[in-house]
Amino acid sequence: MPGIPLVDLAAAHCEIAEEVEAGFKRVIAETAFVGGAEVAAFEREYAAFSGVPHCVGVANGTDGLELALRAVGVGPGTEVILPANTFIATAEAVARAGARPVLVDCDLRSYLIDVDAALAAITPATRAIVPVHLYGQLAPVERLRAGLAGRDIAVVEDAAQCQGATRHGRAAGADGIAATSFYPGKNLGAYGDAGAVVTADAGLATAVRRLGSHGGLRRYAHDVVGVNSRLDGLQAVVLRAKLARLAAWNTSRRAAAARYHALLESVEVLRPTVLPGNEHVWHVYCVRVPGDGTPDRRDRVLARLTAAGVGAAIHYPVPVHRTPAFAGLGYAEGAFPNAERIAPELLSLPVYPQLTEKQQERIVATLRAALAD
Repeated sequence: MPGIPLVDLAAAHCEIAEEVEAGFKRVIAETAFVGGAEVAAFEREYAAFSGVPHCVGVANGTDGLELALRAVGVGPGTEVILPANTFIATAEAVARAGARPVLVDCDLRSYLIDVDAALAAITPATRAIVPVHLYGQLAPVERLRAGLAGRDIAVVEDAAQCQGATRHGRAAGADGIAATSFYPGKNLGAYGDAGAVVTADAGLATAVRRLGSHGGLRRYAHDVVGVNSRLDGLQAVVLRAKLARLAAWNTSRRAAAARYHALLESVEVLRPTVLPGNEHVWHVYCVRVPGDGTPDRRDRVLARLTAAGVGAAIHYPVPVHRTPAFAGLGYAEGAFPNAERIAPELLSLPVYPQLTEKQQERIVATLRAALAD
């Protein structure tokens, strides 16, 4: 029986192959390998799709977050608050900007940043808070902004997993600044690394573009110390072709999530929760496998799924403060009980636009049998 991948990138490519081939020929003919017309067109189109005035293409999502942080004034001597339950790139971007990551716990139902904990962690050194829009839905940024009213603290959204998602009708970055990733497995994925920063602020957009182009907007004009982080023309071709289909693909993901929700009703897992006001795009369909506080049961279930050809995965096995890379932050075990409680239980099931109902029935049947062992 053929396997079911976590994400079927080949199926997505089949839908856009002819457009990509034609676009690659244009880029090669014009030798527009870095920047160029395709990049400019994609930036306009993604900004319009997101309902945000400005989009700046960058080399990858981690760069995008670092540049957005630097654009709002994050640097040495400052602190940035972020959730412990996130991919390590969020903390990496803070550290690369020269700031100290300050971790807080997540909400136990949505797994998103605990807003009250974030506001309570503010110190005189705090320059930004990074709500991470995990799994395809937005964190409650409006509550953060309300709590920050009158303070010189920026909200920089980590939107790497939520292309097309909205909260109360607003997309990430529509009221500030957000960084996103176009890593191949994302809802909008390139054929390699790529990313972008979207913002409602023209000054921030200019700052990000300057920082990502060796610190200047013109050749040999280096106003600040920047980096080399630019979107290339070939990736823009891929992203434009996929962007034209993204709304329909996200609709298919929502239909798949609804089928999972029904199929899993009597299965011994905790289904994901969607916050009121959110339009979820289901980058990840993440369930929790109840256990004894260790990952043993979840890992046994994962092994059974893998052996049966079901491409399940884990997002994320270790909270940021438990990684060797950030052990120096000094957080003890138990510092973030919610993040530590869910880490050994989370299990991501395959979800992508081309996933069929029969495949989902097979996935859930395999999961049910694995849980019964």
